[in-house]
Amino acid sequence: MHYSLVSCTRGTILGALIGENLAFQGGQGQKLASSYWQKIAILSAESLIELGRFDLGDWSRRQQQSGIILENHPDTSLQVILATLPVALFFHEHPIKLRQNLLDVVKFWQNNQAVEDWALAVGYAIAQSLTEKLTPATLIPQIISFLGETTTSVPQTLLKLHNLLEKQAGLEITQAELCTEEKLNHALAIAFYCFVSSLEDFRLSVLRATQFTSRSIYISTITAALSGAYNATAGIPVSWRFLLINNRRAQWQPKDFSEMLKLADTLVATWSGVYDSTLHQGEVRAEWPITLSDVPLEAIAAPRVIRLR
Repeated sequence: MHYSLVSCTRGTILGALIGENLAFQGGQGQKLASSYWQKIAILSAESLIELGRFDLGDWSRRQQQSGIILENHPDTSLQVILATLPVALFFHEHPIKLRQNLLDVVKFWQNNQAVEDWALAVGYAIAQSLTEKLTPATLIPQIISFLGETTTSVPQTLLKLHNLLEKQAGLEITQAELCTEEKLNHALAIAFYCFVSSLEDFRLSVLRATQFTSRSIYISTITAALSGAYNATAGIPVSWRFLLINNRRAQWQPKDFSEMLKLADTLVATWSGVYDSTLHQGEVRAEWPITLSDVPLEAIAAPRVIRLR
């Protein structure tokens, strides 16, 4: 792969955190309510790592025991979509499981088919990046096909976006063409535009996404997650990483940032088959001491391709 799976996985999580932070620091939007998506994502990753698979019962139990409640807030839809990131990363090579598990997560939190469609769209784009199959010219049509039959207007919005990208329409023209869309459709479509139109440039994609005064948190966070998956940690400016760390030290719990990155490493190790959670019972929640650099890697492959001898 051009970038390692670890780097792309870290890039996805780090990108989302940076995108949220930049929009908030720029004064273009309000911070996501308590950043519930981060807490939900951590619990989701823990379940995947301990079980080595997605189990809706275990996942639901963890969420309920955590006491996290997503109230009817304008950013709830984004929280739900971002909470699916660990599932998208873990099942990136298996489209059928990817689709079903993403739908299960969304339905647990919100009975909203538009949110389901956008979660599928984001998850599919991330999967294409991690498998190095993402092609700008075909990404949107492939997403529409992945969505399948739906009663929402998401496919129509995506088709309109695809036509604008084909015409190489500028950001202002795209914004004008999409301004009549529903709020969620508009925000996510702009996020995809910023990502696809500046595919190789994480910095440019995110800076363009933070220009919007309306729902910029939606746009910049999703844009940064998508671009982080494609460009990996290597494509994220070092200065932005330090800015994120300093801001989190000042305003949030400092352990959250490092914990999420360690979770990303362990998630990949579990996916590859080199991490056995039964050997680290009791350590999972406490410290997350295991990263790929700590594990003696003999071979890495998709699940069930390489087995222990």
